[in-house]
Amino acid sequence: MTPERRERLLSVLHKRQAGITVVLENVEDPHNISAVMRTCDAVGIQDIYVLTTKIPRHKKWGAKSSSSAAKWLTVHAYTNAQEMIAVLRKQYDKIYTTHLASDSVSLYDIDFTGSVALIFGNEHSGVSEELRAMADGNFIIPQVGIIRSLNISVACAVSIYEAMRQRHAAGHYNQPDLPEARRAALLEEWGFKEEDL
Repeated sequence: MTPERRERLLSVLHKRQAGITVVLENVEDPHNISAVMRTCDAVGIQDIYVLTTKIPRHKKWGAKSSSSAAKWLTVHAYTNAQEMIAVLRKQYDKIYTTHLASDSVSLYDIDFTGSVALIFGNEHSGVSEELRAMADGNFIIPQVGIIRSLNISVACAVSIYEAMRQRHAAGHYNQPDLPEARRAALLEEWGFKEEDL
């Protein structure tokens, strides 16, 4: 491994964020999933969750959209919503779903300096009632146009860049956020050998 490659991997891992994740529920188009993965990698999200309860489990993602982002992320695949939420509850303080409801808060009112999981739903029906019932609340992305929804990959990008903005301002990117053991495991997974240190 070249010194440049080594420095790049170490720099990326240094900025990976343990306190923010994205959940995709029954998202059908693998290209949407891949676009989300690419954005997650860009803002330093390491873990993403893919829940398939009403569609077949995905075998692969659209490689063109992700620019192979999937190989740099940890993708947790679930087919049981309650099981997935139980895991999220152990890792994140708050779980929010994207849903247009009277009690929804603005994306800009969410405190992303804590640990937060954001759930995005199916392209046609959105987040299921089951997941909304298990979440801490709903959020919306403020819009002033006639069409009141965004493509899922765009909605996710807008949301997690707001999370990045807040976390950057709070200094979360200035020191490693992932535990040391997790960083070491990821380095090995990415092909970084001990002799490269």
